Formats: sequence, structure tokens, C-alpha cells
Amino acid sequence: MTFKTTQLRDAITLALAAGATALAGTGVAYAQEGEATTLDRIEVTGSRIRQVDIETAQPVLTISRAEIENQGFQSVADILQNITAAGSPPLSRAAPLSSGEAAGGQAIDLRNLGAQRTLVLVNGKRLGITTTGIQDISTIPAAMVERIEVLKDGASAVYGSDAMAGVVNIITRSNYEGIQGSVYYGQYGEGDGAVEKYDFVMGASNDRGSITMGVEYAREDEVWQRDRPFSAEPLGDRHPGRNWTVVGEYGGFVSNPTNNPLPNVIYPPASDSNPNRNARVIVRPGGDPRNPADYINQDGGQNPTHKSNAGLQMHLRTPLERKSLFVDGSYDITDNVRFRSNMMYSNRITDRSIAGYPMQAGSFASFDAGNGVPLDADSYFNPVGNDIGNWWRRGWEVPRVSTSDVTTWRFTGALEGSFEVGERYFDWDVGAMYNQNKVLQASYGNFNLANVQRALGPSFLNDLGQVQCGTPDNPIAFTACVPWNPLLHYGEAGPGSLASQEVQDFLFQREHSTGETETTIYTANITGGLFELPAGEMSFALGVEHRKEQGEFIPDGLAVTGGSTNLAGRATRGSYSEESIYGELFVPILMGAPGAQELSLNISSRYSDFDTFGDTINSKFGLKWKPIDDLLIRATWAQGFRAPTINNLYGGGSQTFSFFTDPCDSLRGAAAGDSAVQARCGQDIANIETYRQLQQGFVPTAQANAQTPLAFFTGAGNQQLTPEESTSKNVGFVWSPGFADGLSMNVDWWAIKIENTIVADTPTQMLNDCYVENIASRCTSFTRDPILGIVNFMEFGSRNAGYIEMEGFDFGAAYRFDTGYGRFGIDWQSTYVTKNEFKTDNAAPFVTQNNSFADTNGANFRLRSNLGLTWEQGDFGASWNMRYYSAMKESCLSTTFAAGECSDPDYVAANPAQTRALNRVGSNTFNDVQFRWQAPWNATISVGANNVLDRLGPPMYTQPSSNTNYYGGFDIGRFMYMKYQQRF
Repeated sequence: MTFKTTQLRDAITLALAAGATALAGTGVAYAQEGEATTLDRIEVTGSRIRQVDIETAQPVLTISRAEIENQGFQSVADILQNITAAGSPPLSRAAPLSSGEAAGGQAIDLRNLGAQRTLVLVNGKRLGITTTGIQDISTIPAAMVERIEVLKDGASAVYGSDAMAGVVNIITRSNYEGIQGSVYYGQYGEGDGAVEKYDFVMGASNDRGSITMGVEYAREDEVWQRDRPFSAEPLGDRHPGRNWTVVGEYGGFVSNPTNNPLPNVIYPPASDSNPNRNARVIVRPGGDPRNPADYINQDGGQNPTHKSNAGLQMHLRTPLERKSLFVDGSYDITDNVRFRSNMMYSNRITDRSIAGYPMQAGSFASFDAGNGVPLDADSYFNPVGNDIGNWWRRGWEVPRVSTSDVTTWRFTGALEGSFEVGERYFDWDVGAMYNQNKVLQASYGNFNLANVQRALGPSFLNDLGQVQCGTPDNPIAFTACVPWNPLLHYGEAGPGSLASQEVQDFLFQREHSTGETETTIYTANITGGLFELPAGEMSFALGVEHRKEQGEFIPDGLAVTGGSTNLAGRATRGSYSEESIYGELFVPILMGAPGAQELSLNISSRYSDFDTFGDTINSKFGLKWKPIDDLLIRATWAQGFRAPTINNLYGGGSQTFSFFTDPCDSLRGAAAGDSAVQARCGQDIANIETYRQLQQGFVPTAQANAQTPLAFFTGAGNQQLTPEESTSKNVGFVWSPGFADGLSMNVDWWAIKIENTIVADTPTQMLNDCYVENIASRCTSFTRDPILGIVNFMEFGSRNAGYIEMEGFDFGAAYRFDTGYGRFGIDWQSTYVTKNEFKTDNAAPFVTQNNSFADTNGANFRLRSNLGLTWEQGDFGASWNMRYYSAMKESCLSTTFAAGECSDPDYVAANPAQTRALNRVGSNTFNDVQFRWQAPWNATISVGANNVLDRLGPPMYTQPSSNTNYYGGFDIGRFMYMKYQQRF
């Protein structure tokens, strides 16, 4: 990855001039005699003005085709995820619990500001989006990528909505002549996670047109949590046996001495938190579930006894399969008009496996008008003779498996040309783009609640010795009901066993959800020179655009009604359209003057009118100054906006078992060290001094950020939302000293502030705002159980509130030099964040500081740095790349049993919400190596290893971008690969 030097710029300009049609948006002019002549005017990401000089006032990072070939990452998403300006993976394949229409996709999040605030273009035109505003870059075949340009600056004035954190422009290959095929295979050192990719590119051209076609097939196998030391145990290999789930393969129920008299059970003493002296009981190993004397207390200690390790059935890296076709073509209709078109087809199938559903009757007490799903007193399997309303059993025999099948069609077509007026050249284009994403999601492994209720209803032993639903006087046919015994453990035979195919077929059913989004855009643009100034030609660009986004996501009917443990979810359906006009002006001020070899100004502005919220105007100013030939100083100031998505406005919402930290928890919450917070919590919780947040299984949490045992409701649309608004600033320089040919260095300071943010609320934030920030309006969307004190209902969605502000520096240095031992290259890119803060509510008295912290939404690294070394000598080459991630801080796992992992147990923050025990997680560096040989039969053979030193990151118990105690963006082992590429 390189920033342009003066020398490199000239070389690239010549190359572009020689093959202008290889670039999206290249200007083409024609001589008066009718013979086509290609000019070297090009369009650089961030500007619509076509010009000769590719050095602009904006910081653009270019990843070339050669750089893509020289690394072991084989998807566009993986390539982009490893640039230093990228944030945490927004759709992490290390988080199989993630769901929704984008599950299995991949997106890019610049500056860690959210994927919806990074605009992705393909050949200068928008990539289609989901109803949530996600642009899935996994649809782009890497074999067809010519280069990737990353604009690390706001650009709403040029491109419109979403271009707040930056713009990624993926430019595909065109005007290609010949045939090329590649085969790639790699796998982890553990022998899993195999990746295979096959691609084929061919092209032909003549004096009137060209066509380039690329076909790609890729398959990536799964990696299981059980096959890595950091994920094989719920709390990693440092704490084996801890935090296994009590809702596992051992079925049981909550008993008390009043209505569940079990002779071998020891009941706890009565207390405020347990007034009924509840005891959790299971059948002893080998015991009879129908015999009350065979029930014992479930071991509640931190050991595996009577518990299950859910990670045994869960993916660490979800598998996928991709098939794609990309065709680029152009044809000169006349000497002055050209037709250009792109067509893309992509199909991606991703699977995810998670542990069998942890069925807890207490979580569905409101089902069937409050009747719930009790084990009926007259069930043949009931050992105590009265309804059991709080039983549990994980569907261990039937892990939950979901498949997401996404098909994308994309078409762009444009007429473009150039004309001359006097001595002024003008380029124009009129075009359309259509992008359609269709998703079909199938899942299996969730309980049908109505059938569970039937299976647990009255049953009896019939004359054939079979347990049958109903009563002897009123039997129910086996075709209508199959009885189930949830108290029978996994691996133990008996009537009603969940291992029975008949029981599984009755309790589980396949669910299907569908979704479709469409993006339709019509554009017209013109650019050219206006008149000559003393310092050069004043140029302009002008364009209009119509864009319409429409989409829907329809959950399975069973889920919509809340009749499945897949949780209730309502349909999302809606659309919006935009009309916009933009203008851009390039003004050369000085040229060749003392102290100003070049001084120019770029001004752009865009007016957008949406049918949902109204209109907005956004402008941008860029200054380019070269006091000497070797030094470029650049600065920009830009306004930006992000329109609410279809889901923001029209989302149906769904139930979810959220992970959160209750600030009222007497051990891990803010109330533990803040009397004011404790007093506010005490107004809602009777036993505040001893109150504990309860996790799955209705047991006290073993760590911060635990999963609720009761479903919350999230994601409902809000049609009153207005756009987010941003201001971004950049100041920097590029130095290419003449005394060191091939050397270039750059430093850029950047700052982005986003106001009126569309906040996707979280339970943790809502509770902190209520009890820690003392914002009364934030205390109205949840309730607490009057006895237990736990949050038993919460509804949260999106709202406009607060702001996000980030600042930092981008550093870069590149050096190419020749020696007697070959040509060497050094490329060093770094991003250092100096400020990262946000305010969650306009009424909040505190700013939430989030620098270098990790949480469930991802990891905030203060410094990311990549150093690449290359060597070329004749037919041989090698690369060594180092990827550095700085240290971070996260909430301590425990100040008691994990005290050695808590570097700052007495941390006190200015914001009470962040006062908690902290641990500093050290820095990490991953090393990649590749060796390649240009074979004499016009082939290239490459072998390499990503993370060649087999580095593993430290445990991270906040589970950033993952569902394990490990950062989802880190390497999970040494990955070795080989690639064969043949050209004809």
C-alpha cells in the first residue's frame, strides 16, 4: 500500500494514459480527424473532476493489484480488514450468534465509526445495501479487482449519504487481454479451516471495444471453538471448568419444600432473594426421572459437574461458499460516444452452528396468554404430581444450524463521451445502476413452543407399553402429539428421550426467512475546463442523481407469532428515494511561484432531497499547496450526513437475549463503588445491598456482560429519525525528497465529529444512562421483577442523540530501491487515535471516554501499524508483512478468582459509568510471509503463511466482535497456503 511519490505519480499517469479504459471514469477524447486519442485525464476517488495530476488535497490510500497478489488474504473483505484505518469486523465470522439479514456477510468499518458510515463504491458507483444499511463486500470477486482506493476523508459533498468516515472504491479489471487462471489452497496449522479458491479471468479487445470476464469460486471451511485453547472452555484455558452452563444436557427443574417434596434434596435457607427456598434439582446419574427419591441438588459450583460446555457445539469461524461472475465491457458506438457496462452475479452460502437451544420454561412464562410451557401435573414424566413451571433442558441432541443463501445481481450501464469546445475538453456520462440482493435463511434447532406445550401435557402409558399424549379416556394420536421427557439427561435411554427421531421431528421444525433489497440509481455528469487562469485551467464537475432504496426482511411465520424459541420478530418493509445535485470546482491559484510551485483550491457542494426527512446541503473545501516540488501540503474541511436506513425507519424489531452489565449489581456494577448509584438503584430494587444480576439459568452472573435469561425487544423502527451530521477535517503533508529516489513519507491529522447520531441503544447503555447518568427519560423503557430485582422487560431501538468525536494521525513511509541483490521495498502505514469519545444522550452530564477500550461491539486500538518488506530478483520474490495492534483495556474478569488478570482493580474514571476494575491487554504483532517464483511457462507459484510465528492474542473476556473470549479480528493460528497462477 503506497502513497504516491512525485516519481511514482508520473509513472502511473503514463500507464493510465496508455490504457485509459482500464479505469472507471477515465476521460476519453477524440481528434477532429476521427482517430481516437486517449488523454491522461483521470478521476481519483474523492473528486468527480477529471484531471492529469493524481495527487489531490485528499488522503487516498491505494492497494494495487500486485499488492493484492503478494498477500495471502483471498477476499476483498480480508484485504480491507487489514488496513490500519479499519475498525473491528462489523460482521464477524467469529460471532455465530449474530443473526439478521446480513448474517454471514462481510463489511468494512473505517475509523471504527460503524460500517454504515463508510461508503463502498464499485467503479465509482454505490454497492447495494441491506435494510440496515450494510454494504456486503463479500460479493465482489477478488480476481476482478484491479486496485482498491481508500479515501480516508468525508465525501458526502461528492457522493452523498454515508460517506462520513471515508470511501472505499473497488475498481475492477477491464480492457484485459488474454487468459489467466489461479488455484489457491490453504489451511491452519491445526489442519482445519481450509480455504480453496479457483478463479478465471479472460478478456479481448479490438479498436472498437473490449470485454473482460472473471469467474471465481471460493470455499472456506469451519473452525470449531473446541479446537482452539482460547475457546475450548467458556473462560479459556486459564480457567478450565469455570462458567459451564447450568442449562445444559442435564434436564432439571426448580423445586421448593412446599410443592416439590424431594427426599434427597437439601433446600437453602429462606432469604429476601430466595423467599421460597428454591433449589435446582436434577436426576442422579442412572436414576429414574419419575422417582422423586432419585433427584439431587444440581451442583452450583464453578466446575463442570452437572453442567455443559456450549462451545463444544459452536463455530469459532463460520464456513462459507462463494460463486461469482463479473463482466466488464465497452463499445465505441461512434467516434465520440462509448457504451460501458458492468454485470455481476454473486451467490454466497454461509452456515453457522451454535449449541442446542437452552430451553428454560421460565423464559417463556408469557407464552399462551401467560400459561407458559409447564410440565403438566398429569404428564407421565412428572415426578412430583403438580405442574412444574420452571424446568430446563438444552436441546443438546439438536444443535441449532442456520444457513444464509444470498444472491446478488448488479448491472450498470452508461453512455459516456467527450467533446471539445474551442480548446476546452469536456467529458460526460449518463447512466443507470441496479443492484438486487435476495436472501433466504433456513434454520433448524429451535423449539416449537406450541408442540413443546403439547409434548409436556397429560400423557400415560398405553396398553402397548408406550407413553402416549392425552389420557386413557381421551388419547391423542402419535401423529398429533409425541410426549417428551425434558428431565431425562443426554445419553440416557428411556421413553420421551430427545434422542428419539420422533420426538425431534415433533419439537423442532425448519424455519425460513426471506429478504430482498433493491438499489436503483440514475445519474448524469459532466466535467471539463471552464477557462484559463494564470496558474492553470479552472475545472468543474456537475451532476444530478436519483436514487431509490427499497427492501424488506420477512421472518418465518412461526417467529413472527412468537411461537418459536427463535424469538418473536416482525417484518421490516419500506423504501425511500433521493434527488440530488452536486457541483465541484477546481481553482488553480498559483503555479511556479516562489514558495508556491502549486497552490489550488477544490470546492464542492451537494444538495439532497429525501422523501423521508427533507433536504440537506453539504459542502467540502480542499487546499493543495506545494511550496517546493518535493513537498505537498494538503488540507480539507467537509460536511457529511447519513440518512436513516430502511430498518431505522420501518424496522419491525425482534426479541433478543441481550448481553449486558447491570450497573445495580452489587459485585460488578457501578453501584458497588458509588453510593449515589446504589441509592438510585435502591428505588427500584428492594435488596440492593445484595442484589445480583442473573444470567442464563437464572443464576448470578459469573462475569460482566452476561446474557439475560429473559428476552428483550429491540430494533423497532422510528420514523421520526433525522440524518446524522458530521464535520471532518484533515491536514497533512506528503514528502518525496529528490535526493532519495523512490522515497515518500506522509503524515495526516484527521478529526471527525458526528452529531445527532442515530443511536442503536443497548441495555447496558440504557441502564447506565438511567442509574449512573441520572437521566430520568431513560428509565421508562424497562421494568424490574418486584422480587428478584432483575430487568424482566426492556424495549430499545434507535434514536437521534449525542455525538461521536474522533481524532488521530495517519503515518506512512514507502521506499523502493535497487541493489546488486535485487529490488527492495519498504512500506509502513500506521493509524494512531488520540481521541475517541461519545455522548450517548444530549442530557448526559458525562462524556463517555472509550479510547483503547474493548467491548462487545469491537476493539478500539490506539495504534495499528503495518510494515511490509518486499524483495524482487529476476524470477524470484518474497514478502514479509507485520501487523501490529496496540494494547487495550477491558473490564476485569474477576478481582477474586482472576486477580492476576486485573492490572488496575481500583480504576476510577471521571465518568462513574466507567469506574470499574480494569485489565490492560498487551499489544500483538502478526507476521505474514510469502515466497514466489515466476516460472518460465508464464506461471507464478507462491507459497506463504499468514501469522507464520503462530501468534495468538491474549484472552479478552469482553468478547469484542466474537462469541468467545478472544478478539474476533485476531488471527486464530498459523495459516499456510500455496497459489498457482497461469497466464496464456
